[in-house]
Amino acid sequence: MSTNDTRIYLASGSPRRREILEQLGLHLERIHADIDEAVLPGEDAVAYTERLAREKAAAGWRVVSEAGLPERPLLAADTTVTQDGEIFGKPEGADDARRMLRAFSGRSHQAITSVAIRQGERLLVKTSVTDVFFKELSDAEIERYLASGEPFDKAGAYGIQGRAGVFIEHIEGSYTGVMGLPVHETALLLAEFGFDLP
Repeated sequence: MSTNDTRIYLASGSPRRREILEQLGLHLERIHADIDEAVLPGEDAVAYTERLAREKAAAGWRVVSEAGLPERPLLAADTTVTQDGEIFGKPEGADDARRMLRAFSGRSHQAITSVAIRQGERLLVKTSVTDVFFKELSDAEIERYLASGEPFDKAGAYGIQGRAGVFIEHIEGSYTGVMGLPVHETALLLAEFGFDLP
């Protein structure tokens, strides 16, 4: 089944996710869905991001159902960063952001984004894992980046699409996945719900 309807619900406040989806020609209605994002004991980064994407989709779908909104697919996503088994979420402040950037300096880490799409009881999830290689960062570079204010609402304390792009020597995987919404996996999921992209 294919559809000419390009409207979906987006259970995310991320301007980057909105921008990517709009570039794909989709029309979005934002749904506010809050969940507890604490890591469970023994949970690895992939299990964590997949669980959060599913939970955000479930919370969003409850809002759609309770508000009596038209039934159409709802997309939720979660991005985290991991290195040596540690999960790096959004920094709690400048010291935490500094710690993360120092950990990544001269090394690789993984950016993981899980995408969930829900419609009714149907829920599908796909995950993108990308290796990100940082150059050696000087203290001055880290301090300038912190002063920009950019790191504080981003997992791992950086955004590949912003000023931190200069820190990244190369990636192996999905650029848009590191941004917060892997386009390839998202298109595969949307196709399962009848969307023909591009």
